[in-house]
Amino acid sequence: MDAATQTLPLTVDLRAEYESSGAREVLEELDADLIGLEPVKQRIRETAALLLVERARKSLGLAHDTPTLHMSFTGNPGTGKTTVALKMAGLLKRLGYVRKGHLVSVTRDDLVGQYIGHTAPKTREVLKRAMGGVLFIDEAYYLYRPDNERDYGQEAIEILLQVMENMRDDLVVILAGYADRMDTFFSANPGFRSRIAHHIDFPDYSNDELNRIAGHMLGAQNYTLSPGAEVALAEYIGLRRSQPHFANARSIRNALDRARLRQANRLFLADAGPLDAAALSRIEAEDIRASRVFSGGLDSDRKETAA
Repeated sequence: MDAATQTLPLTVDLRAEYESSGAREVLEELDADLIGLEPVKQRIRETAALLLVERARKSLGLAHDTPTLHMSFTGNPGTGKTTVALKMAGLLKRLGYVRKGHLVSVTRDDLVGQYIGHTAPKTREVLKRAMGGVLFIDEAYYLYRPDNERDYGQEAIEILLQVMENMRDDLVVILAGYADRMDTFFSANPGFRSRIAHHIDFPDYSNDELNRIAGHMLGAQNYTLSPGAEVALAEYIGLRRSQPHFANARSIRNALDRARLRQANRLFLADAGPLDAAALSRIEAEDIRASRVFSGGLDSDRKETAA
């Protein structure tokens, strides 16, 4: 037995490693910042456990292999995919999987050029910025456009695949988008499917979860709902989610922004003299019910997309 082997510990306390690594803080932040998404949170906890065990095996001198952590996040817009990717980057840094723990979020336009010779440097520059952290590619299926012979997305795909294989111990790539389109993308690009070890589906939020999310958003900005506004918001959520282009938490955030706009206009036009903090912070039912949703219209003419 050589000197190096003799200095290795005989046991490892996984719980102590968990506490000292800072992983607990990241997972607690995930629980605090995101309502619902229990299947997603469970997968993140399982990933943390895997990395803790791999780190423990390394410290005991056992054979270990760097796990492949490239991921696919599928789900509708506004279900927290970008937020979870950011938390994942921090978790990977705490557990020693990546050096920096930052998140670089991109779309096709950041990777693919419009003329010959433009795509490779664009893609490599993005990868350079992401190295040591997590590269999040939103709506990744737009990289592949087989119907356009002059499209350069395939060049970006080939560079990404090479780096994902050769630099997997210093970069995690997360592909995100709608589930059906991602399935089509993986079918057309088997190289990606073979390199993605973790496929995580983000479910839509329930009405109750959306109500809680709204309360969380308002509380963070020191706003409150009157009893009548609480009833109106619950009705709004039920109506809005049945309309086209509903984007889960993003649609709720947009609705609250519009309610705050109406509240500010109502208070200004009322010209009721000095207002206290409660009046300035309270959303009333009329601020919610002024939405076109209650008359059968769309609350926003803008298509709400992305993760």
